Amino acid sequence: MMGDTIFALASGAGRAAIAVVRISGPRAGAVVQALARRVPAPRLATVRRLRDPRTSEVLDEALVLWFPGPASYTGEDSAEFHLHGGRAVVAAVADALVSVGARPAEPGEFTRRAFLHGRLDLTAAEGIADLIDAETEAQRRQALRQSGGALGHLYASWTARLTRLLARQEAFIEFEEEDLPEDLDARVSVEAATLRDEIGAHLAASDRSERLREGLVFAILGAPNVGKSSLLNALAGREAAIVSARAGTTRDLVEVVLDLRGVPVVLADTAGLRESADEIEAEGIRRALRRAEEASLLITVFAANQEPDDATLRILQRPDSSCLVVVNKCDLAAPPARLGGQEILAVAAQTGEGLEVLRSRLAELAADRAGLTAAAGLTRPRHRAALEEAVHWLDELSAAPLPEMRAEALRAALAAIGRITGRVGVEAILDLVFGEFCIGK
Repeated sequence: MMGDTIFALASGAGRAAIAVVRISGPRAGAVVQALARRVPAPRLATVRRLRDPRTSEVLDEALVLWFPGPASYTGEDSAEFHLHGGRAVVAAVADALVSVGARPAEPGEFTRRAFLHGRLDLTAAEGIADLIDAETEAQRRQALRQSGGALGHLYASWTARLTRLLARQEAFIEFEEEDLPEDLDARVSVEAATLRDEIGAHLAASDRSERLREGLVFAILGAPNVGKSSLLNALAGREAAIVSARAGTTRDLVEVVLDLRGVPVVLADTAGLRESADEIEAEGIRRALRRAEEASLLITVFAANQEPDDATLRILQRPDSSCLVVVNKCDLAAPPARLGGQEILAVAAQTGEGLEVLRSRLAELAADRAGLTAAAGLTRPRHRAALEEAVHWLDELSAAPLPEMRAEALRAALAAIGRITGRVGVEAILDLVFGEFCIGK
């Protein structure tokens, strides 16, 4: 497939002012010449009339850009047609491209070719995919760091260190009779242990980057009729959940996505916690508790005009819980200063009192849990699996009784990290990585 010349609509589908068609491959120059009559100067936007090579009919008057390889996004000869954005124009140009031997690109094929030509590594390619999917400012910044190579540079530095350690270990094995430092073998083990600790610290800190990419979950829990749905609607700024004076109105999860200062948060309204003989309500309560187990934060809601219920108070007593206590309906009664030993935020969802303070506090907690930082953090489960494998082999090295076994452990750790950037053992994961891309990228 690398011998094919491919094309795709790189801009959004549908009616628009401009539509950008990208072309890449060994025959890109011939394709441009067939439609535009001649190839323009490199990287100079040039107006050309595009013609159907079969009939010489004018298809559109477009800007044509030419990017000769290897100094292009894909590393191949590439071009772009900036067309008028009508669907008929795009369809006619696509038909003409097929007629001269180009084919439509598969999802992610342009970036896959960039990887195969050494223009970027797999972490940078994944950063590009995340940049396309970014919905908040924090996601954009994280994806931009990764697509710019921050994560790849970190892993490349670890790869270089492991390579040096492996070379020293091999030298100790192969040239034991030579005049080598007596403590060479011991020094390799010490430096390997230092690197193992660095990778372990990176793993421990980087679950936040995964959360930022996927989005955090904040679950609203509480007894029936304390105003959980009203609070969700107030924070969302729309009527997302049904509000009723009747207790037990919410029987299933109702979720909205909030952008809290750049951090994406799924805010989940749940069924009121109580003993219930109703089969449907009991299932809703079961789902509420399950969502609470998955959540990064529990927003535990009480009503100022009701006595705190035992079921909700028990949530505050769980040692593993991370709760923000909110007392709603403070317009109807004076809220307590503390509940369950924790400070509270007092709000009135119906009047808006205290909501800005609550929103600000939620944004602070979201930023803390997402770990907003300038450092590069791993963002994919496959990164974590590979680094955990590297840590395992470095642990094996520290316990290995023979130099040859220590060399094999270093070699295995090196291979594990190499799979993240795509330097080794990459064939099995290419389809997984690039299958997530949109067509045209």
